[in-house]
Amino acid sequence: MGLKERREREKEARKKQILDAARKLLLKKGIQSTSINQIARTAELGVGTIYFYYQSKEEIFYSLQEEGLDILYRDIKTTDCREIEPDEKLRETGRTYLRFSAEHKDYFDIINYFLATPSVILSSGLKRQLDQQGSNILDLIAGFIRSGISGGIFRSVDPKKYAVMFWGALHGLTQFKKLEDTVLEGEDHQLIFNYAVDQLIDGLKRTTD
Repeated sequence: MGLKERREREKEARKKQILDAARKLLLKKGIQSTSINQIARTAELGVGTIYFYYQSKEEIFYSLQEEGLDILYRDIKTTDCREIEPDEKLRETGRTYLRFSAEHKDYFDIINYFLATPSVILSSGLKRQLDQQGSNILDLIAGFIRSGISGGIFRSVDPKKYAVMFWGALHGLTQFKKLEDTVLEGEDHQLIFNYAVDQLIDGLKRTTD
């Protein structure tokens, strides 16, 4: 391994060390109650080292959400590349979102934290980048819907608006997993989730006279 490659690996390892510490603190304390000093202590690094890689704690937390959205986008993009009908692509998107929430729970919780905390302030540049990532995911879902409309499978709807509704429904349905021991006691969350996704897709399909 060359010197340049070794330094690059060391750099990525340091950044991962910082992000792991920040993720732990964010989910425990929230962004407002977390400081660079706390991140440095948890990561067992000097404060100067933190600032070498990130200009602010907001940039650190942005990086965490960016990573999560990147993973989610890649997973849904994989569905887009499959040779399956548009309705099945939407169904697979639902499965992907539920699986993402389980396999990448920390990232899902971070995305949920930022969605539920509108007072969190990022610089306009960072916010625009996150907004673009969210738009990229919506564009994939809207593309599935648009393809179904042009193929005569779905009725005519506004693809972008329906994509927003579909993603919002997936997020809400996924959150209901937390209620299995209370409101949904005795119910199978997976069955409820699948049923709801099927209803959303059936609502798109053209009716035959």
